[in-house]
Amino acid sequence: MTEPTTVPPHAISVVVPVYQGARTLPGLLAELVPLAEEFGTPQGHRAKVVEILLVDDNGPDSSATVIRELAARYPFVRAVWLSRNFGQHPATLAGMASSGGDWIVTMDEDGQHDPAAIAAMLDVAMAQQADLVYAHPTNRPPHGAVRNLASVLAKRVIVASAGSRAARDFHSYRLVLGEVGRSVAAYAGAGAYLDVAMSWVARRIVTCPVILREEGGRPSGYSYRSLSSHFWRMVISSGTRGLRIVSMLGALFAVGGFGLAIYLLVVRLFFDVDTPAGWPSLMVVLLVCCGAILFSLGVIAEYIGVNVNMAMGRPLYLIVSDPASGPLGRAAAETPAPTDSAARRVPAEPATARDAAGPVRAPAPGAPATEPQPHPERVVR
Repeated sequence: MTEPTTVPPHAISVVVPVYQGARTLPGLLAELVPLAEEFGTPQGHRAKVVEILLVDDNGPDSSATVIRELAARYPFVRAVWLSRNFGQHPATLAGMASSGGDWIVTMDEDGQHDPAAIAAMLDVAMAQQADLVYAHPTNRPPHGAVRNLASVLAKRVIVASAGSRAARDFHSYRLVLGEVGRSVAAYAGAGAYLDVAMSWVARRIVTCPVILREEGGRPSGYSYRSLSSHFWRMVISSGTRGLRIVSMLGALFAVGGFGLAIYLLVVRLFFDVDTPAGWPSLMVVLLVCCGAILFSLGVIAEYIGVNVNMAMGRPLYLIVSDPASGPLGRAAAETPAPTDSAARRVPAEPATARDAAGPVRAPAPGAPATEPQPHPERVVR
C-alpha cells in the first residue's frame, strides 16, 4: 500500500533593503519571527519563512549595527553588505540574488508593510497560479497628497506611453516566485527598473489587497529629485513605444506637407486664389522636411532602444522548471489551518509599525545557525 506523500511547506525568503532602518528594523523583525515557524494560510497552504535577508545600503544612521545585532540574535537572519549606497532597487536585487527560498517577499524597512499579509499574498498566488503578486493598498499611502498624486500620474503616463498595464500595480511589497526573482537579479543590467525587468518574464502578474501602515516615524529616504530620477528610469526601461510615437509624428508631418502641397496646387489652378508669394512653397518644404527629420530620428531612436534593452539585460527567453512540479503545483491541505494568531492575522484596520523596545541581545555561545541552500540557477539567454 502506497503511503501518502507529505507536501513540503512553501519556503519563503524575505528581502529587506535597509537604508534608514535603525529605529524600525527590530520591530519589523519581531513581527517576522513568528513566521519562521511553519504556519498555515487561510486557504490551507503551509509555509515558513526560512530566511530574512537584510541588505545594508550604507544609510546615514546606525542601521549596520542593528543588522549585526539581529543577525547574531536570529539564526535565520542574514546580512548582505553592499560596498556603497546603490539605491533601493539594486539593494533589492542583491537580496534576491542571495536568496534560496521557493518564494521571495520584498518589503520596506519602515514597517508600513504588514508581514501578516504574506499568507494572503501566497493564497492569491496559488489560487491564480501567478508567479508575481503585488500588494494593492486599500487605503491611502502614508506619503502625503503631493507624492501620492505624483505616483498616480507617473503610473498613468507609463501605462499610456509604454502600453504596460502592469505598471499600475507596481509596488515595493511583492511576492515573486524564487526562480523568477533570482533570474531577474542575474540578468538585470544597470539602469533597469526592477518591476519592469520582472514584467519581461513573469507569466502572470496579479495583486492582493493589503492595508498600509505608517512609516515608523522616520522621514522618507526619497527626495523629489530622486523620485524624478526613479520615474525616468521606469520610462526608459518600459520599451520603445515612446520612440515609435516620434516616428509616427514625423510621418504625420510629411503626409501633412504633401497634402498641403496638393491643396495649394488645386486652389491655385481651379479657384484662382492668390496667396503670398513664396508662402505655399515655404510651408510645404517645412512640413515635409520636419516630417523627414522626425521620422529619421524615430528610426535612429528605435535602434538605440534595441541597444538599451540589450544593455539593461532584457532576455530573449527564460527557461523555467515545470510549474506543476514546483511551488505552484503544491496542493493545499484538506482542512485549512487556523490562522487566528495575532501575529499571522491580516489586520482589518491600519496599524502603526512598532518601534524596537530595548537592546537586541546576541544568542548564547554555541547556538546553531543554519542557512538554506540556494536553488539551482535557471538558464537565461
